[in-house]
Amino acid sequence: MSLKLGIHTGPQDLSMEELLRVWRRADEAGFHWASVWDHFYANPLNLREDPCFEGVASMAALAGATTNMRVGCLVFCALFRNPSLLAKAAVTIDHLSGGRAEIGIGAGWFEEEFREFGYDFPPLGQRFEQLEETLQIVRSLWREPVTNFEGEYYQLSGAVCSPKPLNPNMRLWVGGNGPRRTPRLAAQYADGYNVPYQPPEIIRERLGALEQACEQLNRDPAEIETSVNLRFHMRAHAGDGAADPPDNYVPGSITGTAQQAIDRIGGYVETGVGGLNIAFRPPINWDAYEAFIEDVLPVFHTASA
Repeated sequence: MSLKLGIHTGPQDLSMEELLRVWRRADEAGFHWASVWDHFYANPLNLREDPCFEGVASMAALAGATTNMRVGCLVFCALFRNPSLLAKAAVTIDHLSGGRAEIGIGAGWFEEEFREFGYDFPPLGQRFEQLEETLQIVRSLWREPVTNFEGEYYQLSGAVCSPKPLNPNMRLWVGGNGPRRTPRLAAQYADGYNVPYQPPEIIRERLGALEQACEQLNRDPAEIETSVNLRFHMRAHAGDGAADPPDNYVPGSITGTAQQAIDRIGGYVETGVGGLNIAFRPPINWDAYEAFIEDVLPVFHTASA
């Protein structure tokens, strides 16, 4: 089965030492990808005092702690940072990582963290408009000698991004669950398209929407990497009890034994998606993590190496 396996760890509810342990073990084991996410509050929001590290700094820590995996963020919120700053930060991390960095950008959705940290929370349509401008600016700064941009929300005049990414083809991802506008933006501006926490039938629909958008733009969809994030609830041993906390389960999850995980992943392979990222939520079940590495990862190792 052909699939690139990665991990996806929110920098929340864990110490930095625990995060480093997760990342280093994944790098050693041969995962293809590791990413963080970008929030001010832990998700789901139970207590505002629950620890949550900032996304750019967390991605830099991930890059510095690993040597082999692609490293990224799925996804940076377009409205949290000026697009020029985000573009420069990504280039810096790409150089730190030796050319392994990629970033995803999304429109944002977590209203409480917007308002309580002093950000406006505009209607969804405006957030998508700002996302579209952000994608154009980041792509131009990475790839063009000079960037001039006159948008409704952002303006650049003679901006020069130097150095350029160490990897001249550093991927820019669009991520989200939107059924129409998100795949269209990915087709128009991105090199990667990520859908979080959805079952295979929804992934098949989203990939179909991406292909349709590419056809309308006369773009080859094979140019765009695709991936899905899945929650990790696998058991360490066949005899363990159920590992699906009702308040933490979503349809896009891996549950049960190692063989059940392999079968579940096989359902995603059949959709045609190119990559699958295992999303860990604390507390980390280290035994189950090791069981996945020993029993599941080798099935897909040729694609993940």
